[in-house]
Amino acid sequence: IRFILMKYWSQKDCIKEFIINFAIMKSYHVSIYTTGEELPSLDESNFFHSSELFHIIEASPGERPYMAVARDDSGKIVGHMLSFIRRRSSWLPPYFYTQGRIYGEGVYADEVSKDKVFASLLHALTRKFHRKLCFYIEFSDLSRKMFGYRYFRAEGYFPVNWQEVHNSLHSMNPADRLSERMRDRIKRVYGYGVETREAQTEDEVHAFYRLLNGFYRLKMRRIIPPESQVRQFYKSDNGRIFITLYKKRVIGGSVCVFSNGNAYLWYLASKRKIYAGLHPNLMTVWYTIQWSWQHHYQHIYFLDVGLPFSKNPFREFILSFGGKPVAKYRWFKFTIKWINHLLSFIYRE
Repeated sequence: IRFILMKYWSQKDCIKEFIINFAIMKSYHVSIYTTGEELPSLDESNFFHSSELFHIIEASPGERPYMAVARDDSGKIVGHMLSFIRRRSSWLPPYFYTQGRIYGEGVYADEVSKDKVFASLLHALTRKFHRKLCFYIEFSDLSRKMFGYRYFRAEGYFPVNWQEVHNSLHSMNPADRLSERMRDRIKRVYGYGVETREAQTEDEVHAFYRLLNGFYRLKMRRIIPPESQVRQFYKSDNGRIFITLYKKRVIGGSVCVFSNGNAYLWYLASKRKIYAGLHPNLMTVWYTIQWSWQHHYQHIYFLDVGLPFSKNPFREFILSFGGKPVAKYRWFKFTIKWINHLLSFIYRE
């Protein structure tokens, strides 16, 4: 009896939540654009929800962008959110599926309730991804851990605790945050002839991409962007490709993008086992941080340091540069109901 009552009240709460969301969403009309020619004029301050990134994704094989734009009753744009569907496949092990992906919560006009507009955009994109038969949808890099909590829950998403690392660049020189041992190591590796700098030619970008592709090939959760997309980041004013070289050979590199006065390290790869003594990961990350500080960015964010396990070597490595660990939620929804229910139960709080 207790189980039945709990289930009844749980369903009742979901119905109440849906009614609340429906009342909110009636205030806004959401249009979803899939081609660059149709896009209206948008606020370009956030690179992850910009027309520029939309066009980059549109030109990338295996990916398709969806820009959700919310308007009020007068037709004024009050918010927009860029999402995209990517195809993921492999011969070994064999698999094929599509994934819906969103970085951040979008861009909103100052005079509106951000939460209410977000509810409208979330509802519209979730329905769109369901119709496109995405295997699952993933939201990450939200500004606050609890942002949009009840709206995600009402749409059937479940949260997974995730770890982020943010380095502040505006208060002091990043070198002052390093330990004496780390500074000595960087100096010693530079003495071996290792060089880190921006990629300067298409050939260097191609060499970095080969490294990136090999580094992520056997990592199931990692994403390998198409080479054309990496080349677009290289050409963009809002992106940089940094490479670490030893004897003119690329042994490490990163993709960094810039938005709202902050730097975001998106992809990182290196030959850290073959060149363990040269610490290519260390040199690449350090140069990326130093370059961002010299160009007056406020913070650098590492977009994926993984699940918050007590022992996470990569997280500890990133934290060694003086960053701050930040606990966030990453939200998921699987379109196959029984899988979504099972994972919701496993990751219940």
